[in-house]
Amino acid sequence: MSSDRSQFFKALADTTRLRCLVLVVEEGELCVCELTDALGLSQPKISRHLAYLREAGLVCVRRQGLWMFYRVREDLPQWCHTVLQTTVQGIRGEVPYAEDLVRLTKVADRPEGACLR
Repeated sequence: MSSDRSQFFKALADTTRLRCLVLVVEEGELCVCELTDALGLSQPKISRHLAYLREAGLVCVRRQGLWMFYRVREDLPQWCHTVLQTTVQGIRGEVPYAEDLVRLTKVADRPEGACLR
């Protein structure tokens, strides 16, 4: 991750990126298709925001076949993990974050290591 702390907070400042991060923090790892279903947004829009988060050094990606799975980078400085956990705890019950989590739990055929859709 860049040593520029402002880049970290700039990544969190966008609502779509924050919604993606909240779900990824809550779930550990998510496929792009799960995020599109949970947020009700197009795949290109979600992918664009995930690319921003990846370039900012907050998430890493794992390819499995055609599918891309995102998770928070484990090697982030501890202060980043603390900020992310505190943020998620503070907003998980708020709209739209709580609604995103409910929609995610209703996604049929959720992958376990591979997206089935």
